[in-house]
Amino acid sequence: MNILIINGHPDKESLCNAMAQHYYNGAREVGVEVELLHLRDLNFKTNLEFGYRIETPLEPDLVNAQQLIEEASHIVLIYPVWWQTYPALLKGFIDRVFLPGFAFKYRQGSLFWDKYLKGKSARIIATMDTPNLISKLIYKKPGINSLKKGILNFCGIKPVKVTTFSPVKMAKVEKINDWLNRVQTIGRQEASKLKK
Repeated sequence: MNILIINGHPDKESLCNAMAQHYYNGAREVGVEVELLHLRDLNFKTNLEFGYRIETPLEPDLVNAQQLIEEASHIVLIYPVWWQTYPALLKGFIDRVFLPGFAFKYRQGSLFWDKYLKGKSARIIATMDTPNLISKLIYKKPGINSLKKGILNFCGIKPVKVTTFSPVKMAKVEKINDWLNRVQTIGRQEASKLKK
């Protein structure tokens, strides 16, 4: 049983980066194996150049990422909400890695598909400036829904739990520290459940 943390923020000085490290620290306290993948450190083209018409060869970093996903029992995605969705870096990673034949496969002559990532669970941790209530009532959380239902659930990953932190731009240092402690606690709790 192990955990893969995917940090989708391109800035190493970001709150998301700190949250990824705190989740890692919390999970490590329990003694499970934890991998922390910062997408900003990977060398890959974010554009699926030919769609699915022509296969785009995977760069070594993406081959490694697929292996980490296959080995993980629990996947944690941490990212900032930008324009009510996720950064281009994370979207490009998903486009390039969650491919047919790896994450899912359509059945020939059918509207249905096989889900290749069954048996895994996930946690989405998202930061945003928009207050949670406005994001939920006005915007309907499109990025969260896209990632949770349109990608992770689509590939068989269930359950997917969601934790959001907002508004970041108005948060004082004490609030930020509370959030970081909460993320570390979540990491510890989820790692403990995996060990049972």
